[in-house]
Amino acid sequence: MNTLHLPKYSFGVGDRFAREAEPQLRACMTAAERGVEVTPVWNKSHREHTIIGTEPTSQREAADAAVERLGWRRPYFVDADHINLTNVDAFLAPCDFFTIDVADAIGRPAESADIEAFVRKHDELGLAGDVAAVAGRYLAAVKEAAQIYRYIASRKGEGTFVVEVSMDETEKPQTPRELMVILAALADEGVPVQTIAPKFSGRFNKGVDYVGDVEQFTREFEEDVNILSVAASRYGLTEELKLSVHSGSDKFSLYGPIREVIRKYGAGLHLKTAGTTWLEELVGLAEAGGEGLALAKEIYREAYARREELCAPYAAVIDIDPARLPAPDEVDAWNEGEYAAALRHDPSNPAFNPHFRQLLHVGYKIAAKMGRRYLDMLEACRETVARNVTENLFERHIRPLFLD
Repeated sequence: MNTLHLPKYSFGVGDRFAREAEPQLRACMTAAERGVEVTPVWNKSHREHTIIGTEPTSQREAADAAVERLGWRRPYFVDADHINLTNVDAFLAPCDFFTIDVADAIGRPAESADIEAFVRKHDELGLAGDVAAVAGRYLAAVKEAAQIYRYIASRKGEGTFVVEVSMDETEKPQTPRELMVILAALADEGVPVQTIAPKFSGRFNKGVDYVGDVEQFTREFEEDVNILSVAASRYGLTEELKLSVHSGSDKFSLYGPIREVIRKYGAGLHLKTAGTTWLEELVGLAEAGGEGLALAKEIYREAYARREELCAPYAAVIDIDPARLPAPDEVDAWNEGEYAAALRHDPSNPAFNPHFRQLLHVGYKIAAKMGRRYLDMLEACRETVARNVTENLFERHIRPLFLD
């Protein structure tokens, strides 16, 4: 049986309004011209589709159209992001990459018989008591991942899609020992995982840089890379098994350490962006001036008025100081350069405002409510929007991760 494989370096490219697949793909094409293949994986979650009012097929249609127009002849994927059994059905036909999210099941008590059987089978993992404790915390989550995988496979066929298992949306990071137990259990369940998203130390806030101890993250990342290599060999998992870093966009302080580790070990990487393409759309609208800038200001004014509502679902992954948000009247007086400078993630620019950026990051619901008005403005300002999308993805993300 031929199995669909995810290439060594891949990049999850969120495109909330399904209008930027072409400029996103141009960033990957630029990387290919520089000698590095970075596979685009267009990802969009059930929550995002629900808020925006789209269907998973729209993401596939946008990706396929961009690939055809630009003549891309390399692999690409469409990801059913953070799915579970309650929402996976709509993603079955259009997607060939499934991010199975079982973070909510971590810590759910496992059956005693399952724990005992796992410990008996895996004496290579060391002290039985320690292994039993870890298995007790993670086996239920692994079994849920297996159930979801088998459901997808029964409808799409084995080997026809890439499997990612996500355990990052939880309170505590997994230790290397825990990650080894998780991978052993996934292998026991026959889940052909190609990429796994663990929880790392520190805060991975949406759309801004990493907050935490970079040296500690680097140690964890390197240890996890080694664990994946051992687990792949020991348990018969794919040799291409690699780490996935979720909410990885804009974590500029981590890109150098990540690049050095994956080069040191010849490891792969999947990095998933966190909706920041939508912010580049706003930057492009602002830079276009005129009606584009006016619409960008209107979106901020409403986001400011509804900030508590917009921030509530993302409270764990944003840090906004309301006192450092500019008043809408102040923003209304900005010219195109001032708005773009406050929003664009350039820490060297004193005008950059991470609080402004984070509020707009979670404010895509405002643009979604505008419907055709917002989408038509994107097309009216296509040149500046597309340029910002491509430059952001290549210059700030792909280049420092894979080329510098």
